[in-house]
Parts: sequence; C-alpha cells; structure tokens
Amino acid sequence: MKNRTKEILLVIMVLILQTIIYVFVAKNKSYLHIDEAYSFGLSNYDKIEIQDNDDFYNTWHSKDYYLDYLAVQKDEIWDFKPVYENQKNDVHPPLYYLLLRFCMIFTSGHFSIWSGIVLNIFIYVFVTIFMYLILKRLFRGENFANVKAIVLAFMSSIILASLSNVINIRMYALSTLNVLITTFLHIKLFESKDINVKLFIAIGVSALAGVLTHYFYLFFLAVLYIIFLIRYIREKQFKKLLFYTLTLIFAGVFSLMIFPYSLNHMFFGYRGQGVISNFENIFDILPSIYSQLYTLNYYAFNGLLPVIIIIMIALFVYNKLTKRNFKFDKDTKGIFNVIFIPTILFFIITSVSSPWKVLRYIVPVCGLAFILMIFCFYKLLQPKFGEKMSNILVCVFLCIVLISPFVLHLKPELLYNDRKEIVQKLSGDLNLPVLYFYSSNGGGFLDDIFVFSKLNDSYIARDMDCTDSNLQKIFEGKDISKGLLIFMNGDQDYEYIINVVESSLNFENCEQLQSLSSCQVYYVH
Repeated sequence: MKNRTKEILLVIMVLILQTIIYVFVAKNKSYLHIDEAYSFGLSNYDKIEIQDNDDFYNTWHSKDYYLDYLAVQKDEIWDFKPVYENQKNDVHPPLYYLLLRFCMIFTSGHFSIWSGIVLNIFIYVFVTIFMYLILKRLFRGENFANVKAIVLAFMSSIILASLSNVINIRMYALSTLNVLITTFLHIKLFESKDINVKLFIAIGVSALAGVLTHYFYLFFLAVLYIIFLIRYIREKQFKKLLFYTLTLIFAGVFSLMIFPYSLNHMFFGYRGQGVISNFENIFDILPSIYSQLYTLNYYAFNGLLPVIIIIMIALFVYNKLTKRNFKFDKDTKGIFNVIFIPTILFFIITSVSSPWKVLRYIVPVCGLAFILMIFCFYKLLQPKFGEKMSNILVCVFLCIVLISPFVLHLKPELLYNDRKEIVQKLSGDLNLPVLYFYSSNGGGFLDDIFVFSKLNDSYIARDMDCTDSNLQKIFEGKDISKGLLIFMNGDQDYEYIINVVESSLNFENCEQLQSLSSCQVYYVH
C-alpha cells in the first residue's frame, strides 16, 4: 500500500510538471493554422466555410463578423447541431469537435485558443497515464520498473511531437490517446487467459471512440486484429476469437449508427479517394516513407534518431560477436510485438496514404516509437554494461534528448511565435481599415482569419480590378487619414496595385510588413 501511494504521487508530480511545460509553451502560440481555424468553425458555425456567406465579399466587416465563426455566441451555447452537420459535409468524424464544442462554452461570447489547448492538455494527462501503464508492462521484472516507466513516460510527453500535438488544436491529441488506450487494452488481452467480458467491452468502446475521432485509427486497429487473429487460430482459441471479432463488429455497427456518413467519407469522399490513389502510385511509396522518417526524427527524437540507430547497430554487432545477446521472455516479447508491429505498420501506411507528409498523420505513434527505441537501446546496453550502468547511460542519453532542441534550435510545429509582433502591431497601433485584394486562386481565407478577428474594419475584395473608381467607391465615407493596410494573396501584381492605391487615395509612403500565412501585408500612409 505504501509503495502504491508513492507510485501515485510520482505520477501526479509528473503530470503537474508536464502541464506546467505545456502551458509555458502554449503561451507563445501566436497564430492559427488554417486547419485549427476549421476546428473552431466546424464545432460552432452553421456552415463549413465563412466565405460561403452571401455578405462575405465586397462589404465592410468588423472583427465580430469573423469572431462569430471562431467563437460560440451566448445565444448558441446549447446548439450542438453544427458539430454533426458540418462533419457530415466535411471529411472527419465528429467526436473531437463535440469535445471542443463543450470547451468553447466556457469562453462563450469571445474567442480564445485556450479552449482547444486546455482540452489537449487534459487529454495528455491520460496520454501520459496510459503510456506509463504500457511501459510498466514492458519493464516488468526489472528493478525499479515503476520509476523507469514514469521517467520514460514523462520524456515521451515532452518530445517535440508531444508539444506540437498539445498546441495543435486538432483531433490528433485525442487520436493519440485512442491509440494508447487501444494498445494497453490489447496488452491486457494478450495477458488474459480467460474470456474477460469487461475487457472486451472496453476494447469495443475504445474502438468506437477511435473511429469516431479519426479514420486513420483503423489502420492501427486492423493490424492489432490481424495479430490476435493469427494468435487465436494458432492456439485454437476459437471462442476467444469469436468474442474478439464480434466486439469489433459491434463497435463498427454502433459507429455507423452514430455517424453513417463515415462510409461516404472513407470510400467515396475526395479524401478517401486520395488515400486510395496514394497506394496506387508505387513510385511515391519510398519517398513518402523517407519524408516521414525525417519528420519522425525531428519531432519524436529531437533530431537524434540517426545517432541512436548507429549506437544500437554497434551494440548489436558487439553483442553478437561476444555472444552476449539479450533475450525477451515469452510474455515480454509478446507485449513488445503488440506495441511494435502496429506502430511500425501504422507509420508506413499513414506515410504512404496521407495527403501531406507532415507530423500530424504520424503523431499518434510518435510517443510509442520513442519509447520502443529507448527500450531497445536499454536492452542492448545491458549485456555489455549491466543494469546499473545501463540505467546511467540511458539517463545521460535522455538528458541529451531533453536539451537538444535548445542546442539545435528546434521548435514545436505550429507555434507561430514569429507572428507575435505582427499580430500585436495589426491589432494595436496599426489597427487601420484593411482592404484585402483576394484572389480566388491564391489560397484559403481561413489561413489568416485569426488576424481578421482582431481588425476593427476590413473589406475582402474578391478578384477585383484595382482601379481608381473601385477604390473611391470602397473608401467613400471611411476615415483613412492615418493610412490603411493592404493585404494581397496569390500571384498578383503587387507593385501595380500599391501604385494605384497610392495615387488614387493620395498616399505617399508604403511599408511592406511581415507576411502572414497566405498574404502579403502593406502599410500605406
């Protein structure tokens, strides 16, 4: 009982520390990725795109117009219809958006990125807990197994992949949790000798939550199913196989009852068709995997993956030559395979099938990849150095991993701390009337909706010719005595447009400010 209390206190201390780190990092987030803007809009607005409003283009709007897309209004608190309807018409299942919608209630009436970040921080409390439970199984039989498990679980929670996952206001933190819960439950299934109805129910609920969060989760689950299918057939445990299969079938049926549009998304939607076509292009398979290996190295190993691979190869060769090979016991080997095989195959499949070769598609298994690599490194050290020295060497390596982002100047994804100054400037001293020369072929408006939610007065001129008469009409009655801001996206003749604005509105000076995600910004005065 005393050891149990110490274990719980140690876990709580780690969770508090990681939360402090997450809050510190999140405080520096200064902008939104377009997909993060969609997260808020799809959870709240009455349509997918704010640009679909009849009054969006060619009229003046205040910041409240854009805040309506990003924030739940006081009179909309209990209107959850957009959560379901928007996902039906988009490409993702609705569970994450439902959770985000609940969090947005607490900031109703105004917009805050903390609605999404706090949700992810809360999710990562459970991510670390389940990572710890998985690691306890891996380190079972080792001295101080609980301490080793919690240290490595904490390290996996603060690698760049995890920090990026927390500050990325998307469904990928929840998908990471789904993967870890499913992994832990399948480890328990591997250890189970008898039919455990409660465990099968838990697996079914986990599978239901996973598929209602992100469809790529099915890649991970499918590999696990094949592993257990082979095992149960080989061991002639047909009754257990029947229970397991029916569990996943029922989870699938309930999923389709809740959200039947999944089938259309996966097999007939543009994103599902894109996944299928990616598999058909065999010449892109290896480049896609290589690209995502680079991403994995950067975000999961803070740039040190080649170093650890070289050291591990050297240790493996040395152990072979000196006949000091380590061996897993049967149960540990089985648990390792339950984690390793789905992780590596999920990585390969998503690397090939994902529309863009970026972190978010592989992030659900980055933590697992990290702990598996460190665990194997630790096991390769033991035949040569023994347990005590191996502990010290692994701790030294983890410290190097910890400080490497500062030495190598690595940063989490989507932090946008370089945008802080321009956002403050545009929402402060330079909060002037904005004319956005918007080209339909020049990128999505939602790339920069964050800054528009801070501008007092803006006008989106869609595919408009920059002429004296058009400018005079737009600015009729507007006070532009202190100047104005010109935004331009796409491949437009920036110099020509600025010259016409200056001559038409009697300005003499033009300063090019820092660019935003999809547009150039000019201060004309």
